[in-house]
Amino acid sequence: MELVLTVVFVALVFEYINGFHDTANSIATVVSTKVLTPRQAIVLAATTNLAGALFGTAVAKTISSGLVDAQFVSTHTIICALLGGIVWNLLTWWFGMPSSSTHALVGGLVGATLASAHGNFGALIWSKPPAAGAHWYEGGGLLYKVVIPMVSSPLCGLIVGFIVMSSLYTLCLRWRPRTVSNTFGKLQIFSAGYMGFSHGQNDAQKTMGIIALALLAGTKSGELAHAPEFLHFLRIESLGAKSDQIPIWIKVVCALTMAAGTAAGGWRIIKTLGHKMVKLQPVHGFAAETTAATVLFVAAKLGMPVSTTHAITTSIMGVGTAKRWNAIQWGVVERILWAWVLTLPATATVAYVFMRIAQGVGWAK
Repeated sequence: MELVLTVVFVALVFEYINGFHDTANSIATVVSTKVLTPRQAIVLAATTNLAGALFGTAVAKTISSGLVDAQFVSTHTIICALLGGIVWNLLTWWFGMPSSSTHALVGGLVGATLASAHGNFGALIWSKPPAAGAHWYEGGGLLYKVVIPMVSSPLCGLIVGFIVMSSLYTLCLRWRPRTVSNTFGKLQIFSAGYMGFSHGQNDAQKTMGIIALALLAGTKSGELAHAPEFLHFLRIESLGAKSDQIPIWIKVVCALTMAAGTAAGGWRIIKTLGHKMVKLQPVHGFAAETTAATVLFVAAKLGMPVSTTHAITTSIMGVGTAKRWNAIQWGVVERILWAWVLTLPATATVAYVFMRIAQGVGWAK
């Protein structure tokens, strides 16, 4: 019982860190263009994150039942998975690198589950074909839900950001600079809200899925069998295709925790994205936020836990290249790309080591 509650607590710590780590990504552009003050941007992001987190459960279901075989997942596994993600998130936040909390969580889950299965790669669901007559993206597994989106979502951000910005240049060709700034300064408030909503919709659901998976593991192992009656709501007998199988209390708690983390801010990453990589004006911020938010929204509807970081960063890059090729600080981009490449293997390794240590000292099987 205590162990299950520990898992829920650690998961919420991850969600809180995710809030201030990835919120920087969602509000960096609106702060750097000076459309909103940092405090105003945080209030907007916290509010829209909360709304987005309560909208849909497709991503939560992917995390809870579509990536690893639940029979190899225990509460110990999930604690080690979360610790792997937390360590990497704090490390990259400290150095101001906008790495992916999404891939940190997925990498941690993969590494810890592999250790729980004693190196049996069959514990990982690489691909799960869709039901008869369904589209390919309705299948499950790491290939369909993580690997393909990990490549395609940044490419979409880059290409669509370039197209949107190029179209806006054509549209505003005869506008006076002041008119452009005033118009898109107002529009960027809406695009920043859209970005916050999409961020909450995608990112908060990942922790919902982890908590649901932990409670399912605790129920099956009997850890919750002797829980007090007033804690009966913790028990989850199964997870399947129906959206109502992610309990409402999990949605609300995760949404509120992310909103609280959002309120803490993340100024190191804002500085990297909003100032170091490319100089942004309101029209650029509007284009980047609209592009990234759309990528996240579509991915969430398809149950793909994609990275807010990747979406907004590549959208900014696409917008910047439409401005001019050398508008991008490519040295900063190179550092960001290294953080992206290392996230999955690094978090998987850290979580694997944590789980092996837990097994070595007899804490886990």
